[in-house]
Amino acid sequence: MNLFDDDDAFVGTPKSNFYSIARTANQNIVEMEVDKILRRLAVAERILDEKGLDDEYERAVKASVIDSEIDERTDGLYIELVGNIVTQCE
Repeated sequence: MNLFDDDDAFVGTPKSNFYSIARTANQNIVEMEVDKILRRLAVAERILDEKGLDDEYERAVKASVIDSEIDERTDGLYIELVGNIVTQCE
């Protein structure tokens, strides 16, 4: 299954590439990969909660609306999702 036209492969942002792939890929695979990312987030939140850092976490999330390092990490997660989905759809 070719999820991209050769001329269009990965020309957008990591986020736009993810959504493009998510619309055309096997939905079971997309859902499974999104579930994995959300589970990782849930684990991280539980760890922060257990360490009493949940309020600090919420403040950091609000403060990071404009933060290039967080943007890069977010792009990395989109790239990871796309890679995982494409690999399983081939």
